[in-house]
Amino acid sequence: MRRRTLPVVATIGVLALTACSATGDDAARDEPGEDSVRVVASFYPLQFVAEQVAGERAAVQNLTPAGAEPHDLELSPIDVLDLEDADLVLTLSGFQPALDDALAEVSGPVVLDTAEEAEHEHAEPEDGADDGHSGEEHAEDEHDHADGDPHFWLDPTRLAHVADEAADALTKLDPDGEDTYRTNADALTAQLTTLDTEFATGLTECEQDVIVVSHEAFGYLTDRYGLTQVGLAGIDPEAEPSPARLQEIRDVVEHEGVGTIFTESLVNPDVAEALAGELGIDVALLDPLEGLTDPSEDYLTVMRQNLQTLRESLGCA
Repeated sequence: MRRRTLPVVATIGVLALTACSATGDDAARDEPGEDSVRVVASFYPLQFVAEQVAGERAAVQNLTPAGAEPHDLELSPIDVLDLEDADLVLTLSGFQPALDDALAEVSGPVVLDTAEEAEHEHAEPEDGADDGHSGEEHAEDEHDHADGDPHFWLDPTRLAHVADEAADALTKLDPDGEDTYRTNADALTAQLTTLDTEFATGLTECEQDVIVVSHEAFGYLTDRYGLTQVGLAGIDPEAEPSPARLQEIRDVVEHEGVGTIFTESLVNPDVAEALAGELGIDVALLDPLEGLTDPSEDYLTVMRQNLQTLRESLGCA
């Protein structure tokens, strides 16, 4: 039993193709097919990065079905065979236990584990930038992501790191595609940098800086942009809040003047809607982007919808 893993921030070592794959010395792979690099992404944000960086030089598969909760992923025998046949797997260890177990058994793919992006200290604002809090306030509000928040992709700058490492990994597998992979990764990084600027600019001069959410999936976003999240439940989206927790939320709403409780596309909204109705405040959708429910959207468009929703709810100028 052997697993080859590559942390995102680590130097990528020797990457070997499976027996059913073509080597980097073969002819250029301009179209997905039997000779294409075969990439498996464990859930949507990693699929988005893989598709953007690989372009037409790789076939990218998402193991998590559209509209499904990635935490609850169960693998079929066909899924396991797809893992065996893959050249590269993008995953986040600890996020999908069934996939972690499967990857411990298969010997085919190289595994690019993005877990270290979820372990780094959050990025500080650039010198002179206003993050919406004083230094003392920010220190008090800071979240400890080591406690289990995996949603690093809600900070666009962290997703850009994954794009860079994906380009390196794909280049090792397919050296002829190096220029394509690097150009695509740079283009995606530029888009994510623009998105980061839009959030930083759009969430300044807001009347409020506290968001009440169904579960605490937005720590990376709130850390990055100077907000504070208060969750009905903790990291587990299936956890039911206790009566004591609901009272704490009522107190926060009243003390902070919160006007909206945010629900999610893949989480049952009943508790949040009931509490909002009791308090006479609004309900709005804030998408943690664990999955994509509308095929006409992508990471960038959904994140911009999130920004607009936050601006409207927080009274941003």
